[in-house]
Amino acid sequence: MKNRKIYLTVATLATALTLAACGTGNEETDTASSESSSSTSMNMDDSSMMMSSESGMDMEGMMHDDSGEIPDGLKKAEEPKFEVGSTAIIQADHMEGMKGAEATIVGAFDTTVYEVSYQPTTGGERVENHKWVTQEEIEEAQNEVIANGTEVTLKADHMEGMDDAPATIEASETTTIYMIDYEPTTGGDTVKNHKWVTEKELSED
Repeated sequence: MKNRKIYLTVATLATALTLAACGTGNEETDTASSESSSSTSMNMDDSSMMMSSESGMDMEGMMHDDSGEIPDGLKKAEEPKFEVGSTAIIQADHMEGMKGAEATIVGAFDTTVYEVSYQPTTGGERVENHKWVTQEEIEEAQNEVIANGTEVTLKADHMEGMDDAPATIEASETTTIYMIDYEPTTGGDTVKNHKWVTEKELSED
Protein backbone atom coordinates (compact mmCIF):
# COMPACT_ATOMS: atom_id res chain seq x y z
CA MET A 1 0.00 0.00 0.00
CA LYS A 2 2.84 2.31 0.95
CA ASN A 3 4.60 1.57 -2.34
CA ARG A 4 1.37 2.41 -4.26
CA LYS A 5 1.15 5.85 -2.55
CA ILE A 6 4.78 6.61 -3.44
CA TYR A 7 4.14 5.60 -7.05
CA LEU A 8 1.05 7.84 -7.29
CA THR A 9 2.94 10.77 -5.80
CA VAL A 10 5.82 10.39 -8.29
CA ALA A 11 3.38 10.05 -11.22
CA THR A 12 1.50 13.18 -10.15
CA LEU A 13 4.70 15.24 -9.91
CA ALA A 14 5.89 14.00 -13.32
CA THR A 15 2.57 14.97 -14.92
CA ALA A 16 2.66 18.41 -13.32
CA LEU A 17 6.22 19.05 -14.53
CA THR A 18 5.31 17.94 -18.07
CA LEU A 19 2.29 20.27 -18.18
CA ALA A 20 4.37 23.18 -16.87
CA ALA A 21 6.98 22.59 -19.54
CA CYS A 22 4.31 22.48 -22.24
CA GLY A 23 2.79 25.71 -20.98
CA THR A 24 6.14 27.49 -21.10
CA GLY A 25 6.80 26.30 -24.63
CA ASN A 26 3.41 27.55 -25.88
CA GLU A 27 3.96 30.96 -24.29
CA GLU A 28 7.34 31.28 -26.02
CA THR A 29 5.83 30.17 -29.35
CA ASP A 30 2.93 32.60 -28.97
CA THR A 31 5.32 35.44 -28.11
CA ALA A 32 7.55 34.69 -31.13
CA SER A 33 4.50 34.45 -33.38
CA SER A 34 3.17 37.77 -32.08
CA GLU A 35 6.55 39.49 -32.59
CA SER A 36 6.81 38.04 -36.11
CA SER A 37 3.28 39.19 -36.93
CA SER A 38 4.00 42.68 -35.58
CA SER A 39 7.25 42.88 -37.58
CA THR A 40 5.47 41.79 -40.77
CA SER A 41 2.75 44.40 -40.19
CA MET A 42 5.37 47.13 -39.69
CA ASN A 43 7.22 46.08 -42.84
CA MET A 44 3.98 46.16 -44.84
CA ASP A 45 3.15 49.60 -43.45
CA ASP A 46 6.65 50.84 -44.31
CA SER A 47 6.32 49.42 -47.84
CA SER A 48 2.92 51.05 -48.29
CA MET A 49 4.32 54.39 -47.15
CA MET A 50 7.25 54.07 -49.56
CA MET A 51 4.95 53.18 -52.46
CA SER A 52 2.65 56.08 -51.61
CA SER A 53 5.62 58.43 -51.40
CA GLU A 54 7.00 57.23 -54.73
CA SER A 55 3.58 57.63 -56.38
CA GLY A 56 3.34 61.13 -54.98
CA MET A 57 6.74 61.96 -56.44
CA ASP A 58 5.73 60.60 -59.81
CA MET A 59 2.49 62.54 -59.78
CA GLU A 60 4.32 65.67 -58.71
CA GLY A 61 6.73 65.20 -61.60
CA MET A 62 3.80 65.09 -64.00
CA MET A 63 2.05 68.17 -62.66
CA HIS A 64 0.78 70.37 -65.48
CA ASP A 65 1.71 74.05 -65.57
CA ASP A 66 -1.42 76.14 -64.92
CA SER A 67 0.01 79.63 -65.33
CA GLY A 68 -1.99 80.39 -68.48
CA GLU A 69 1.01 82.18 -69.98
CA ILE A 70 0.82 82.39 -73.77
CA PRO A 71 3.96 81.91 -75.93
CA ASP A 72 5.20 85.02 -77.71
CA GLY A 73 3.85 85.26 -81.24
CA LEU A 74 0.91 82.89 -80.76
CA LYS A 75 -2.07 84.37 -82.60
CA LYS A 76 -5.66 84.21 -81.46
CA ALA A 77 -7.96 82.23 -83.75
CA GLU A 78 -10.21 84.42 -85.87
CA GLU A 79 -13.08 81.96 -86.22
CA PRO A 80 -12.66 79.09 -83.75
CA LYS A 81 -15.24 76.32 -83.71
CA PHE A 82 -15.38 76.66 -79.92
CA GLU A 83 -15.60 80.23 -78.66
CA VAL A 84 -13.85 81.40 -75.51
CA GLY A 85 -16.20 80.82 -72.57
CA SER A 86 -18.10 78.00 -74.26
CA THR A 87 -17.95 74.35 -73.21
CA ALA A 88 -17.02 71.17 -75.04
CA ILE A 89 -16.35 67.50 -74.31
CA ILE A 90 -12.72 66.38 -74.37
CA GLN A 91 -11.94 63.40 -76.59
CA ALA A 92 -8.19 63.44 -75.89
CA ASP A 93 -6.56 61.38 -73.16
CA HIS A 94 -3.26 63.24 -72.66
CA MET A 95 -3.72 63.00 -68.88
CA GLU A 96 -5.65 60.72 -66.56
CA GLY A 97 -9.28 61.82 -66.15
CA MET A 98 -9.25 63.99 -69.25
CA LYS A 99 -11.24 61.96 -71.78
CA GLY A 100 -14.97 62.55 -71.46
CA ALA A 101 -14.56 65.56 -69.17
CA GLU A 102 -16.37 68.82 -69.85
CA ALA A 103 -13.99 71.60 -70.81
CA THR A 104 -14.40 75.35 -70.63
CA ILE A 105 -12.57 77.15 -73.41
CA VAL A 106 -10.06 79.65 -72.03
CA GLY A 107 -8.26 80.52 -75.27
CA ALA A 108 -8.28 79.61 -78.99
CA PHE A 109 -5.26 80.03 -81.29
CA ASP A 110 -4.20 79.22 -84.85
CA THR A 111 -0.79 77.57 -85.20
CA THR A 112 1.10 74.38 -85.98
CA VAL A 113 1.39 71.94 -83.11
CA TYR A 114 3.86 69.10 -82.70
CA GLU A 115 3.92 65.72 -81.06
CA VAL A 116 7.38 65.37 -79.53
CA SER A 117 9.58 62.94 -77.62
CA TYR A 118 12.00 64.60 -75.21
CA GLN A 119 14.50 63.99 -72.45
CA PRO A 120 13.49 65.96 -69.31
CA THR A 121 16.15 68.33 -68.03
CA THR A 122 15.32 67.13 -64.51
CA GLY A 123 16.44 63.57 -65.36
CA GLY A 124 14.38 60.41 -65.46
CA GLU A 125 13.01 58.47 -68.39
CA ARG A 126 12.52 59.96 -71.84
CA VAL A 127 8.95 61.15 -72.48
CA GLU A 128 7.59 59.65 -75.68
CA ASN A 129 5.01 61.22 -78.02
CA HIS A 130 3.95 64.15 -75.85
CA LYS A 131 1.00 66.13 -77.25
CA TRP A 132 1.34 69.10 -77.87
CA VAL A 133 3.86 71.88 -78.21
CA THR A 134 3.28 74.80 -80.57
CA GLN A 135 5.50 76.26 -83.29
CA GLU A 136 6.14 79.19 -80.94
CA GLU A 137 7.39 76.85 -78.19
CA ILE A 138 10.28 75.43 -80.22
CA GLU A 139 13.56 77.30 -80.18
CA GLU A 140 14.62 76.50 -83.75
CA ALA A 141 11.18 77.09 -85.32
CA GLN A 142 10.83 79.63 -88.11
CA ASN A 143 7.75 80.07 -90.29
CA GLU A 144 7.94 76.66 -91.95
CA VAL A 145 6.53 73.44 -90.54
CA ILE A 146 9.33 71.39 -88.96
CA ALA A 147 9.86 67.98 -90.54
CA ASN A 148 9.34 64.75 -88.60
CA GLY A 149 12.56 63.41 -87.11
CA THR A 150 14.11 66.87 -86.65
CA GLU A 151 16.02 67.43 -83.40
CA VAL A 152 14.88 70.60 -81.62
CA THR A 153 14.97 72.36 -78.26
CA LEU A 154 11.73 73.00 -76.37
CA LYS A 155 10.82 76.37 -74.90
CA ALA A 156 7.56 75.12 -73.37
CA ASP A 157 7.08 74.58 -69.65
CA HIS A 158 3.81 72.62 -69.59
CA MET A 159 5.49 69.82 -67.63
CA GLU A 160 8.40 69.68 -65.21
CA GLY A 161 11.70 69.28 -67.04
CA MET A 162 10.33 70.32 -70.45
CA ASP A 163 11.80 73.82 -70.79
CA ASP A 164 15.15 73.72 -72.65
CA ALA A 165 14.86 69.93 -73.14
CA PRO A 166 16.22 68.29 -76.32
CA ALA A 167 13.37 66.80 -78.35
CA THR A 168 12.52 64.98 -81.57
CA ILE A 169 9.58 65.94 -83.76
CA GLU A 170 7.27 62.92 -84.14
CA ALA A 171 4.28 64.48 -85.94
CA SER A 172 2.74 67.85 -86.73
CA GLU A 173 -0.64 69.40 -87.43
CA THR A 174 -1.69 72.91 -88.49
CA THR A 175 -4.97 73.65 -86.76
CA THR A 176 -6.82 75.65 -84.13
CA ILE A 177 -5.67 74.77 -80.63
CA TYR A 178 -7.32 75.48 -77.31
CA MET A 179 -6.35 76.23 -73.73
CA ILE A 180 -8.98 74.72 -71.43
CA ASP A 181 -10.15 74.30 -67.85
CA TYR A 182 -11.73 70.98 -66.90
CA GLU A 183 -12.71 68.81 -63.97
CA PRO A 184 -11.13 65.32 -64.27
CA THR A 185 -13.58 62.43 -64.58
CA THR A 186 -11.49 60.70 -61.90
CA GLY A 187 -12.24 63.46 -59.39
CA GLY A 188 -9.90 65.96 -57.80
CA ASP A 189 -9.24 69.64 -58.36
CA THR A 190 -10.13 71.50 -61.54
CA VAL A 191 -7.26 71.55 -64.03
CA LYS A 192 -6.65 75.16 -65.02
CA ASN A 193 -5.24 76.43 -68.33
CA HIS A 194 -4.33 73.05 -69.79
CA LYS A 195 -2.11 73.41 -72.87
CA TRP A 196 -3.09 72.19 -75.45
CA VAL A 197 -5.92 70.33 -77.17
CA THR A 198 -6.61 70.51 -80.89
CA GLU A 199 -9.98 71.26 -82.43
CA LYS A 200 -10.57 67.61 -83.39
CA GLU A 201 -9.87 66.57 -79.79
CA LEU A 202 -13.03 68.41 -78.70
CA SER A 203 -16.68 67.68 -79.45
CA GLU A 204 -19.86 69.60 -78.80
CA ASP A 205 -21.80 68.98 -75.58
